[in-house]
Amino acid sequence: MTIEIIKIVGISLIATFLALLVKEQKPNFAFLLVVFVGCLIFLFLVDQIYEIITMLQNIARQANVNMVYLETILKIIGIAYIAEFAAQITKDAGQGALSSKIELAGKILILAMAIPILTVIIETILNMIPS
Repeated sequence: MTIEIIKIVGISLIATFLALLVKEQKPNFAFLLVVFVGCLIFLFLVDQIYEIITMLQNIARQANVNMVYLETILKIIGIAYIAEFAAQITKDAGQGALSSKIELAGKILILAMAIPILTVIIETILNMIPS
């Protein structure tokens, strides 16, 4: 794990220095370089993400948790990360207003996906309360 973060930081620092150099002559290329490196870092982490998802699925199976709940939680986490990534890119491009809209859309989608889980939790609590 330590080697991975060193690689990511190294790539990021090199890209930052290159972007600063290129930005004076070609600002569009500097922005594209930053976006490309951001995507490259994400692709570099795909194996780690796969291992985490597999581990969570195994734990859920052992605990007899309905896989629908785990899938929903993983989708919620995915929406959060994707929305954050897109919002940061749009902020870097100088589009703060659009970035705010992406964050709002992510939050609304997360809330919409969480409603079935919240409903089950509330029903479970209500069934535990003696009538």
